[in-house]
Amino acid sequence: MSAPHKKVYEQELVRLQAELVKMQYWVRSEGARIAVVFEGRDAAGKGGSIRRIQEYLNPRSCRVAALPQPTEREATQWYFQRYISHLPAAGEIVLFDRSWYNRAGVETVMGFCSPEEHTRFLRQTPTFERMLVEDGIVLLKYWFSVSDEEQERRFQSRTDDPMRRWKLSAIDLASRQHWVEFSRAKDEMFVYTDIPESRWFVVEGDNKRAARLNCIHHLLSQIPYQDRTPPVLDLPPRQPDQGYVRPAQEIYVHVPDYAATLL
Repeated sequence: MSAPHKKVYEQELVRLQAELVKMQYWVRSEGARIAVVFEGRDAAGKGGSIRRIQEYLNPRSCRVAALPQPTEREATQWYFQRYISHLPAAGEIVLFDRSWYNRAGVETVMGFCSPEEHTRFLRQTPTFERMLVEDGIVLLKYWFSVSDEEQERRFQSRTDDPMRRWKLSAIDLASRQHWVEFSRAKDEMFVYTDIPESRWFVVEGDNKRAARLNCIHHLLSQIPYQDRTPPVLDLPPRQPDQGYVRPAQEIYVHVPDYAATLL
């Protein structure tokens, strides 16, 4: 995959982000419900794409759902139950940073679920997703793919950088030892869940810039939005002072001006 020049990438990213803002205005005005699932290999670029999508959107109606490990109580529920409460209401966009598809990947490969639970998941998921789509939710599913060599390079980069080392979990490291098993699990997942009502869209992630642009451009193409950007607002005049006198600043405790020491 060819890499766009940094300047070209930045210009196009801003243009696409402006379109995302227009899309969000449309979603809110129409009461649409958008759910976007991001799955794929570790270090394939899911998180970076999610951040670029959300960067300029109103967080009150666009949120990221990144669920932690289930609690003891949640582990006894119907598997999809804890995800349902995170689905979008009218006018909302939800970006699932990992999703119910944990069961088709890490849970089955690492032995966190039984073979019976895995089989039940593959059987129930198409029905579950058809129900979401039938109810009017726009469901988009993206699988971020990355080569073995590029994943290793990114893992090593995170290992060397103390500010990014938190991105590497024990499961991430274990996934390197189960590369082929994860590939087989993904292939089986696609066989059962790549259905006409809810297709999987594969994003090639070896080049992060290209992956972000491709994903955002495709997402926009799947939403029949129109520009509902409100007109420019006229700021009202400030209220007159009406005799108000600001208290002396010396009575307050101020944050020290650390920035001034850097000049």
